[in-house]
Amino acid sequence: MFIYEAFKMAIAAIWSHKLRSFLTLVGIIAGIASIIAVMTGISVIQGTIEKEMSVLGTQTFQVQKWANGPTTREERRKIMRRRPTLVKHANAIRERVKTVDLVGSELWSQNRHKAKYRDISTNKNLTVCGATPEYPENNTHYVRLGRNISNEDVKVSRNVVVIGFAVAQELFPWIDPILKTIKIDGLKFQVVGVLEEKKSAFGGNFDNYMLIPITRFKRIFGMKDSRGRDRSVNITVRAKSPELLQDAVAETRAVMRMERGLKPHEEDDFTIFTNDSSIKTFNEQTAAIKVGAFVIGIVALIVAGIGIMNIMFVSVTERTKEIGIRKSMGAKRKNILMQFLLEAIIMCNIGGVIGVAMGFGLGNILSMLTDFTATVPLEWAVVGLIFCTSVGLSFGFWPAFKASKMDPIEALRYD
Repeated sequence: MFIYEAFKMAIAAIWSHKLRSFLTLVGIIAGIASIIAVMTGISVIQGTIEKEMSVLGTQTFQVQKWANGPTTREERRKIMRRRPTLVKHANAIRERVKTVDLVGSELWSQNRHKAKYRDISTNKNLTVCGATPEYPENNTHYVRLGRNISNEDVKVSRNVVVIGFAVAQELFPWIDPILKTIKIDGLKFQVVGVLEEKKSAFGGNFDNYMLIPITRFKRIFGMKDSRGRDRSVNITVRAKSPELLQDAVAETRAVMRMERGLKPHEEDDFTIFTNDSSIKTFNEQTAAIKVGAFVIGIVALIVAGIGIMNIMFVSVTERTKEIGIRKSMGAKRKNILMQFLLEAIIMCNIGGVIGVAMGFGLGNILSMLTDFTATVPLEWAVVGLIFCTSVGLSFGFWPAFKASKMDPIEALRYD
């Protein structure tokens, strides 16, 4: 019952000095809103990136020459000196790793190709992928219409193509594209399939590329890229089950090291990555931003806490006679202490609730302006309110303690 009465008295005290209370709350609102806004914004971006990074299946991983994620200049130089990964490495994995069932190979030529059907043509910004039939399964990007590239297509190097959804929409807006002949950079290909739509919130080209047999890719583009470097094959590998993923990765690493003649003391000259490792890399990169936002928010809360302590001292001074009257009527020190502590905690949490709401709104502005998915990280709302309570306890304790220590006679004489 006492806590309920103390709560009512605290609310009444805050309400009776609305302007002063509001000005005190501004710091709390700013501190909490800054933390929640940044964390919400990062959660929005992170959720979308994690979704788009999950292009590999839950039991699929990739082996390639290049690193996964940002690297330093020295690391890039070191990686560029690596030998390319080859189709023969994919064949070795297929033959010798018993925990996998699908092994695919991919070669890429990015953002420099043009497709044409009759008098309709695309911009010269399409990507061509030379692939094996395992591509859709291993990249979770399935054929929506028609068929996939077959082993026979790869074996005889057929001029067939599976086009992306956006390419189909541009070249064949009103007709069925299957078995139609298009030209890719002037070369004729028969369309045998269309990939399902796979939009990217970052404006990526998931729908803006075309699959051709990897053998046909080699004949057309050769094994040197536009910069004269040896093309390196991306090898996609699917474990027989999610439970066997780590075993498959370990066995694949052993086969790759043997195929590339690496000695026990030499480090891998290739990269193996899964969805989890890609997402982990991103999380490590954003960790510093999260810590920075958290530190800024804490500093704002400390400054606001000092303001609350000063306001509480003013409040104690203004209510000295009230304290004297309550003590003379039997109120104990803990009653006075609890009353002023509750007032500080309630004030902080009112600011906290407003700050959380503002933070969620500010953090989700990004999702309103883009195709990102809106996110409400409730765990950070809880953390924010816990910090508000801590600030109220920490900075409200000394004024409350000072009020509880007042001599009732001296307090009644106060003018």
